[in-house]
Amino acid sequence: MTPADWSALLLSLRIAGAATLLSLPLGLLLAYGLARDRVPGRFLVENVLLLPLVVPPVVTGYALLLVLPRSLTFTWVAAVGAAALVGFPLLVQTARVAFESIDPDLEAAARVDGAGRWQVLRRVTGPLAARGIAAGAVLHFARALGEFGATIVVAGNIPGRTQTLPLALFARLNQVGGEGPALRLAVLAVGLSALSLLVYAALVRRLPAS
Repeated sequence: MTPADWSALLLSLRIAGAATLLSLPLGLLLAYGLARDRVPGRFLVENVLLLPLVVPPVVTGYALLLVLPRSLTFTWVAAVGAAALVGFPLLVQTARVAFESIDPDLEAAARVDGAGRWQVLRRVTGPLAARGIAAGAVLHFARALGEFGATIVVAGNIPGRTQTLPLALFARLNQVGGEGPALRLAVLAVGLSALSLLVYAALVRRLPAS
């Protein structure tokens, strides 16, 4: 692999990791609220939540282009925003299933024993949902790692700055004689995605039955 390929790989991992960490706080809060039916306008929220999965990624990128400050567009921060947005529904839905699999009576019993809401979340809900949360985070990371459409609109394809692995692959395919490097990047991308899915599957298998 060339230095440019390594740069694209490391930037992809950096962006996917940052996007996942960025999504976790709000994602878990929303997932728990939906699981316990504590979100006002639940039907509307659920449908808005799914939009990044069904609208063309280019539309998502264009929406970000409209709302982000110009100082952030075409930077790696904009790429993080794009990756976070497209992966957010996967994180929420997976974590939501994990929270729904927890018997509410266990939380109620902890409150009867004198535990506060934060203590219940930390000592009961969190540990029981940990594998599901981790699975959602891995799925989000995998989706962020493969993000292309929204990223190229809001962050561009700047080598060393915003050129992630998928964007580098796209660039190689548009170069004369770039078939070999493109194939190498494609194999690497598939390998990373497959590894992420294996980790996700391993975590999901260990979730308690609903």
